[in-house]
Amino acid sequence: MSLALRPLDRFGSIKIKLGVLVAASVTVAAVFAAGGVKLGWPPHYTIPLAVLVALAVTQLLAHGMTAPLRQMTGAARAMAIGDYRQRVSDTSRDEVGELGRAFNRMATELAQVEQQRRELIANVSHELRTPISALHAVLENIVDGVSEPDEQTLRTALAQTERLTRLVTDLLDLSRVDAGIVPMAVEPISAQHLLDDAVIEASVGVSKVSYDVDVVPPTLVLTGDAERLRQLIANLLDNAGRHSPDGGVVTVRARAEGDGVVIDVLDEGPGIPPAERSAVFERFNSGRSARDGGTGLGLAIARWVVQLHNGSIAVADSPRGCDIRVTLPSPQGEAQ
Repeated sequence: MSLALRPLDRFGSIKIKLGVLVAASVTVAAVFAAGGVKLGWPPHYTIPLAVLVALAVTQLLAHGMTAPLRQMTGAARAMAIGDYRQRVSDTSRDEVGELGRAFNRMATELAQVEQQRRELIANVSHELRTPISALHAVLENIVDGVSEPDEQTLRTALAQTERLTRLVTDLLDLSRVDAGIVPMAVEPISAQHLLDDAVIEASVGVSKVSYDVDVVPPTLVLTGDAERLRQLIANLLDNAGRHSPDGGVVTVRARAEGDGVVIDVLDEGPGIPPAERSAVFERFNSGRSARDGGTGLGLAIARWVVQLHNGSIAVADSPRGCDIRVTLPSPQGEAQ
């Protein structure tokens, strides 16, 4: 619909538009009737013609006023069957124009959500297919007698099973994020105990690296949900352990800074280029996880936990490897 057929778009209120519409119709009818009388037309011709002309003017102006509403109806029907490409005209300055702009924003966001949903399905399918295919191949070789169920073969099968377990666990955590299920039990936590416990758990499944924990001061206390923070540290240690070389050291540091606590988890891996640092916290990021068998969800969940605690997480500059830095605005104190 061209602007020439929508002259009322310049008005900022639909009430003003209706007033102008009525005034225009009455004026046109009056002018036409006066012209008919001046020309000597009979009243029984002049009045019906004046009414018809007024109705035509009303129809022309009202058509432009209601055009966005008709467009929204058509777009809503298209969106109901999965087509999120439709947009409506939002040139009007009144309430209908504001509704049109809100509708366009909603359509854009829905299109993005639909795209993310499709990418999620594709990524999950890809992530599941790799360990399942590997596990299937191992078991098929054992059943067919191609290979013996020796320790190495069983360890390969176990590794793929553990990868599946990590993926399912991360997906469950992700579903809680999307559902908004975030129960929080905030309490004082000893940073030393939190990191020591996380390192002990991480050491059970990873033997190729060692861990170095440094807390300053040793009595440092942070405040938060203990279970969520354990999940945060576990994901960061898992990420660092997978990227460190055999015999490498993963360093975990915690220190008081300002009104909060800063936690650094450093590995001795290849590091992350500055251009890719912001993307590593996205779901199913295909950078580091694609090369090491990770699920691509660990750092995304870590970011979610940090956001729950009103903190921040980022890749900090490091002379070697990668430094994931977490800042939690937690009151400081002494461990009891």
